[in-house]
Amino acid sequence: MNRLVLVVLLCLGALKGAAQQDAQYTQYMYNTITINPAYAGSRGTFSAMLLHRSQWVGLDGAPMTQTLNVHSPIGKRLGLGLSIVNDEIGNGTNQDTYFDIPVSYTVPVSQEGKLSFGVKAGGHLLSVDFNKLQNYEMEARGVTAASIDKKFSPNFGAGVYYHTENFYSGLSIPNFLKTEHFDNSGESVSYLAQERMNWYFITGYVFEMNRDVKLKPAVLFKAVKGAPLQADLSASVLLRDKFSMGLAYRWDAAVSAMVGFQFSDQFMAGLAYDKETTELGSTRFNDGSFEIFLRYEVFRRIRSTISPRFF
Repeated sequence: MNRLVLVVLLCLGALKGAAQQDAQYTQYMYNTITINPAYAGSRGTFSAMLLHRSQWVGLDGAPMTQTLNVHSPIGKRLGLGLSIVNDEIGNGTNQDTYFDIPVSYTVPVSQEGKLSFGVKAGGHLLSVDFNKLQNYEMEARGVTAASIDKKFSPNFGAGVYYHTENFYSGLSIPNFLKTEHFDNSGESVSYLAQERMNWYFITGYVFEMNRDVKLKPAVLFKAVKGAPLQADLSASVLLRDKFSMGLAYRWDAAVSAMVGFQFSDQFMAGLAYDKETTELGSTRFNDGSFEIFLRYEVFRRIRSTISPRFF
C-alpha cells in the first residue's frame, strides 16, 4: 500500500472515531477570525489575509489547507467579515470547504478594554472521491461507501473576545452543530464521522521591553470530546514594529519556528515551519510542515493602534 493510501486511511480512520478536529494553524495569532467570530473588525481597519499550510511535506497525499479571511469594522461597534477554509487530504480524495460570515458587536468596558461578542453562520461542503485511492479495494475491507460530491451541511458558531492595547483573550465555539458525513448503509458499515463542537481559548500579552523591542507570549487551547486536549504555546519578539520572530510548541506534537515582516502599514508576510516530535516526524519521507501568510490592510481608522499588529 503506497503512501497516499496510508495517509488517507489514517485520516479516514480518525474520522471513524467519535470526534473530528478542525484544521490547525501554527500562526494562529494572525488567523484568529477563523476560530472566533468576535475578532471581526477588532483591528480597526479593513484587513484581508491569505494563508497556506502544507503538512508533512514529502508524504504523498498529506493534508493541505488554504484560508482566506476578510473583515472590517462597520460603524463604531459592529464588525463584519468573511472566512473561507479549504482543507484537502490525499491529493483531492477528501476535500472540505468551510465558508462563514462572522459578525461582532463591541462594547467598551474600561478606558482601554473592549469586549466583543460574535456570531457566525455558514456551511461546509464535503467531497470524497474513493476512486482516487490507489491500490485500495473497498470490497476487500468489507466497506461499501459511495463517493460524496459537495455535500452541504449548515452550521453556526459564537465567541467572545476581550482586548486592550497589550492584552487579548477569547473563548469560542466555531461550530455548534454535530454533522454526520458518513452513515451506516444497510447491514454494511461505512465510515462514520461527526463534526463535534471544538472549544477554543486564546490569550496573549505584549510586553514592551524598550522602545524598539516587544515580547509576546501566547497560548491556544483546543478541546473536543473524544480527542486529547491540544495546547499551542508560543513566544515572539517584535523588533521596531517591523520584524518578528518566535518559537512555538504544540504539546506532544511539534516544535515550530516563525518569522514575519511588516513591509509597510498595509502589508505583512509571515512564514512558519513545524517539526513533528511524534514517531511520524522521524520518518525519512516527512520533511515537516510549512505555513505562509500574506496580510494586506487599508483604511486604518485607529492610527495609534500598534500592538494589534501582534494580534
